Amino acid sequence: MIARYTRPEMARLWSDEARFTRWLAVEVAATRAQEAEGLVPAGTAQAIAAHARFDPARIDALEATLHHDVIAFLTDVGASLGEEKRFLHLGMTSSDLVDSALALALVEAGRVLLGGIDRLEAALLALALKHRRTVMVGRTHGVHAEPTTFGLKALSWATAIRRSRTGLEAALQGCAVGKLSGAVGQAAHLPLAVEERCLEALGLAPESVATQVVARDRHARLVGALAHMAANHERIATEIRHLQRTEVRELEEPFGKGQKGSSAMPHKRNPVVCERIAGLARLFRGYEVAALENVALWHERDITHSSVERVILPDAFTLADYMTERLAWVLEGLTVDAARMRANLDLTGGLVYSQRVLLALAAAGMSREDAYAIVQDAAMAAWRGEGGFAELLGANPGASAALGARLAACFEPGFYLAQVDALYERALRELGAPVTVR
Repeated sequence: MIARYTRPEMARLWSDEARFTRWLAVEVAATRAQEAEGLVPAGTAQAIAAHARFDPARIDALEATLHHDVIAFLTDVGASLGEEKRFLHLGMTSSDLVDSALALALVEAGRVLLGGIDRLEAALLALALKHRRTVMVGRTHGVHAEPTTFGLKALSWATAIRRSRTGLEAALQGCAVGKLSGAVGQAAHLPLAVEERCLEALGLAPESVATQVVARDRHARLVGALAHMAANHERIATEIRHLQRTEVRELEEPFGKGQKGSSAMPHKRNPVVCERIAGLARLFRGYEVAALENVALWHERDITHSSVERVILPDAFTLADYMTERLAWVLEGLTVDAARMRANLDLTGGLVYSQRVLLALAAAGMSREDAYAIVQDAAMAAWRGEGGFAELLGANPGASAALGARLAACFEPGFYLAQVDALYERALRELGAPVTVR
């Protein structure tokens, strides 16, 4: 991933230095497990851990000739060892090392990402609690529908992010799996006790029945969970972009001192961070397809998945980390214009209360068909600029006779907030947050 979208901690996790460090950790754990089973001399693992060194540049140079990164690594490390070198990688195949170390990388990257998601969820909950009764117009098809609150919108986002987090946690757990079962997975060269002991020391579970590799449906599920999360990030960012449009101006992402919005137009304050998030989310759909393509390998293994994973796994985690941090930053500094929200709610002269009038007429004894016709006729006339919606209804003999003075009560937004507290309590219980919101 290019530096523009890479944060330092995630970059470190996917560096060559970190990768070879994890490889060495697997080799030492495997040797220590063999020691415990009496397969190698006592003290071998300690000797390897104490003396082993690696040089990423030399490994690259060796790989240019060997065309095999694991052999290049073992050759380089072996040069720093003494007699213990003959026990390095004993009974193992390359994927025993690479897949177990990959699991360590995914666990560590997942920990970083989950921390970022917690910050994002906290920002969403803060907005939801602050704006529980900040009334705004809800929109369907991009058109004004009925009153709602901005807090409910933010609360909906928070529950979506929690679902993404839950799915990601499960997928990460599914990938915290390694293997030491050899070239085709039948564990002929190392007892299962060695595999289990080694992986337990690394904090991993064994793949119950492996081929040469850990099954790639696990990784496909993980990339799918990242794509799901990115889609929810995009959902939030897209809504902020819509509500920042000049004609709407209900929300605005942070715009810092000295920031420039356009090289040509000094007045511009564009939602560029939200646009960036929405754009980057598109990449994850491609990553997900590529991960699914990796599931079906030839027989016990080919390497068609390897080149793909070297790109999509570091890139997906790096982008997810970046997008999560940026979206949290937007939400923590989001400008919410409650007055503009109320002005936009009133923009259509009460048309957003049409269902309330319809139900009131039906409750007064009018048939739904007759009530709908009266309300729609008045609404269409209001759309054409022939008068205000409430005034047109008041002038209709049927509506006036049925409702009288009660017609005015249909145009109060408070009616639509009656269940807000109950909705909050239900959602906050789901999120494990305090539910004293009344």
